[in-house]
Amino acid sequence: MGFWPRRQSREIELGKVTIGGQAPISVQSMTNTDTRDVEATLAQIKRLEQVGCELVRVAVQDEAAANKLSLIKKEISIPLIADIHFNHRLALIAVEQGVDGLRLNPGNIGAPDRVREVVAACRERAIPIRIGVNGGSLEKEVVESYGYTPRALVESALGHVRLLEDENFDLIKISLKSSDVMATLAAYRLLAKQVDYPFHVGITEAGTMLRGAIKSAAGLALLLGEGLGDTLRVSLTAAPEEEIFVAFEILKSLGLRQRGIELISCPTCGRSEIELIKLAEQVEKALAHIREPLKIAVMGCVVNGPGEARHADFGIAGGKGVGLLFRQGEVLGKLPESELVKALVAEVEKSIQVPTIKLQ
Repeated sequence: MGFWPRRQSREIELGKVTIGGQAPISVQSMTNTDTRDVEATLAQIKRLEQVGCELVRVAVQDEAAANKLSLIKKEISIPLIADIHFNHRLALIAVEQGVDGLRLNPGNIGAPDRVREVVAACRERAIPIRIGVNGGSLEKEVVESYGYTPRALVESALGHVRLLEDENFDLIKISLKSSDVMATLAAYRLLAKQVDYPFHVGITEAGTMLRGAIKSAAGLALLLGEGLGDTLRVSLTAAPEEEIFVAFEILKSLGLRQRGIELISCPTCGRSEIELIKLAEQVEKALAHIREPLKIAVMGCVVNGPGEARHADFGIAGGKGVGLLFRQGEVLGKLPESELVKALVAEVEKSIQVPTIKLQ
């Protein structure tokens, strides 16, 4: 989908999700609950599933958390990935618990023999490993040779790829994490010339909701525009559900995925006679449950609104206390401003045979 070039990567199966090759670029997030609290973690994963998350990662901070993974996995419908740092024994427990994938930071997991032990367990069960290289935890010898540079990220990744390959293991995906957009792009460009493993991409530690979304959009547009990315996470200092929303908006904007509504709304201006900002926010919230790829317009002017948004599937255009409801440029009716959102939602749901829901 779209017209961006796609790097030819090999495919791996992570649970029921294919990553790499020509498979759709998958969207993932990470819980921020205490994994030892199964109820809270499951509740958050369920919310993530509802907004379209396709893979979910959980922190495994100790053995108590590791031993809860099977309880979590059996209650969710998307692949479960265990995030492991410092302690290879936690990775071994996670494998025994039946996780679908591991994320390891080889720079802090310990001696090579510990990594080999984890690889052997994953090979036996065909569990993929993401080599997650982070600019903040590079091996001392790599930093001494290359400094904190894109080349250092790549050399760290290649060292651990060789370690896994020496153990006849190739169910690998790789991430090179940096909070610097251009350094991240440079690192993936370098690595793409040397391996064909699928890439997990994102701009780590991107920031709060608005700043992080902007930084992630800039970085991911550059990466995906060069075909560098098979699965992604938008890393925000915000609720994990917001990461999914931003991720799909980025992919939709690039024409790489089509899921849910695309909201077309005009900027505010002196001609607007309705509360346009409030109206657009209400529409966005009211149609958040829609999965079909529809263009929805919210315009501030009844004179030009339907014409300017004639390519939208549905839309509303406000006036002074009233507004127009339209479909593909055709006016369906004139309604009081207070009824516009409800009427729009009803028309959308009727078109895709979704049961009408009550607006709160």
